[in-house]
Amino acid sequence: MAASTNNYSKINDDIIKLSKKAQDTLVIDPSLYTKFEVKRGLRDISGKGVLAGLTKIAEVKAYTIDDGEMIPCEGQLFYHGYDIEEIVKGFVGERRHGFGEVTYLLLFGELPTKQELLDFNKLLANYNHLPSGFTRDVILKAPSKDMMNSLARSVLTLYSYDDRADDVSIPNVLRQSLQLISLFPRLAVYGYNAARHFHYNESLFIHAPQQNLSTAENILHMLRPDHYFTALEAEVLDIALVVHADHGGGNNSTFSTRVITSSGTDTYSAIAAAIGSLKGPKHGGANIKVSQMFDDIKQKIKNWDDTKEIEQYLADLLDKKGFDQSGLIYGMGHAVYSLSDPRAKIFKSYVEALSKEKGLEEEFHLYSKIEKLAPEVIGHKRKTYKGVSANVDFYSGFVYKMLNLPPELFTPIFAIARISGWCAHRIEELIVSGKITRPAYKNVVPHRKYIGFDERV
Repeated sequence: MAASTNNYSKINDDIIKLSKKAQDTLVIDPSLYTKFEVKRGLRDISGKGVLAGLTKIAEVKAYTIDDGEMIPCEGQLFYHGYDIEEIVKGFVGERRHGFGEVTYLLLFGELPTKQELLDFNKLLANYNHLPSGFTRDVILKAPSKDMMNSLARSVLTLYSYDDRADDVSIPNVLRQSLQLISLFPRLAVYGYNAARHFHYNESLFIHAPQQNLSTAENILHMLRPDHYFTALEAEVLDIALVVHADHGGGNNSTFSTRVITSSGTDTYSAIAAAIGSLKGPKHGGANIKVSQMFDDIKQKIKNWDDTKEIEQYLADLLDKKGFDQSGLIYGMGHAVYSLSDPRAKIFKSYVEALSKEKGLEEEFHLYSKIEKLAPEVIGHKRKTYKGVSANVDFYSGFVYKMLNLPPELFTPIFAIARISGWCAHRIEELIVSGKITRPAYKNVVPHRKYIGFDERV
């Protein structure tokens, strides 16, 4: 049994040889994408995407059209037609957490009244219960070191506890969606606590969520041994959830949700696929890379006020000489936005307030300086077809560190927010789509005549 288990992670010489064969065979000449007018990533160099569907749920705006020409503009994000900046100003001005009402808005298309929001929050609270023995039998057994893996496994296992798991009628899918939205914080935090106990021998504690707390408050309540958190900490985390809740149907994880949903599969499979997408470092894992990059910056740059030293560090990143040699300045640039990412703009003022509370103003100023300098360095070093600005990941990792959230939970926090959008898009896809999503791929290998064994070289 031990030998069999070891084979799961073993890469032997045969595998290495075959992998090289696959790499040599399956490589495609980049010039063919231009020849056949294939938009890699389904976007052209300006960031404009290929239309794959219609939606009412969210809109990302990064440019205007003037006489047929695309003109970059300040980025905007709309949830069901409401500007996200106005939504945040609304609930912050009334001193309440907004993630619950944003979830309601995404699912049902209208902002809730006070009574509708109260009833909705009660409904979510009633769904915040795991099946008997689930924590012991699923979460605490064979805990994963990767929390997105843990979250996906928990979601797929919940299928087994649902007598109507394959029912794709809208009432049933809405019921499943509300249960998953409610349970995600619990599944993520419990998975992390289990992993730190079994893999790192730290104390195990399981705190049940409280019905009178918001999602942000419950995350902090369940995660911290003493349950304690400040009002500002909960407010900033709530805003993080709001700005991450949706980003249109074309982002990778939401598009995955819609593609999987179009096949007619169950809710648990569709959401697990979205989790798998979000786990990728090019999507939900980007905030961890930003955080790691800044750890490197703080070690390498001696004078945080020295503009020239910072510019040289950033230039070295682009030249693949610094940090992870990827050639990227993490947190800068976006597939759609050019002049600004509205989520980053919203986030920044609250990040500054939290940095003051935590005594980390100098670090915040370093972030601000790099946010200003990075586009200039990128513009000097590379030809760009649209503007470059800080994206939401630029500040989110810093916020999570100030909240003492472990890096293992950075991407699950994103998932806790984005599942509201995933579920809204799944329901919309079920309502409006009658066809399976099936894009075309151009074959670029010539037809060949079959040859027998004796003729093969």
